[in-house]
Amino acid sequence: MHGLFITFEGPEGSGKSTQARLLAKFLAQEGYAVVLTREPGGTPIGDQIRHVLLSSTNQAMHTRTEVLLFQASRAQHVEELIRPALAAGKIVLCDRYADSTLAYQGYGRGENVAELRSLIDYATGGLWPDLTLWLDLPVEAGLARIAPARRNRLDAEALAFHRRVREGYARLAAAEPHRWLRFDASQPVETVQTTIRAALNDYLTT
Repeated sequence: MHGLFITFEGPEGSGKSTQARLLAKFLAQEGYAVVLTREPGGTPIGDQIRHVLLSSTNQAMHTRTEVLLFQASRAQHVEELIRPALAAGKIVLCDRYADSTLAYQGYGRGENVAELRSLIDYATGGLWPDLTLWLDLPVEAGLARIAPARRNRLDAEALAFHRRVREGYARLAAAEPHRWLRFDASQPVETVQTTIRAALNDYLTT
């Protein structure tokens, strides 16, 4: 039996990591075999690339360098962790994945979205999520949740960049409504999690 690949997407501070962790715990309690992972990273090699990508000392990084480093981390992640887990019939929950590249480097930085899709297809061998949970909230509210000391290189971008990213997510979701589910991430953590569980239950039982 092939597993289920679920990704969490959304702007900074939307609570993706928290909601992914809570959902993983819930699904495990329900008897599902679950793998919780994240991008960039997810493997020892990927985590080394993550450090380079997010370090605030790397302000000189060119956008193409950024794009290719994300794909390098993702290629390792897919082959070492995600595909084997799916082949074993597990549910894989991933905090960010390919749609982050389209939203951030495509819509946020203005790179060609079609070219990015081709790169992603190469890096992942064409592996896209079965379901994407989009945690949406105004960018000002999300950024306000992140303590200055915890902000990485991408967090520190101008508000206009983050607004373009959010709009990018809206466009991606509109183009593939069968794959995307939107959640209001401005609500309390428990409320968001309850809504996610109900939506996923509907998905798993239909």
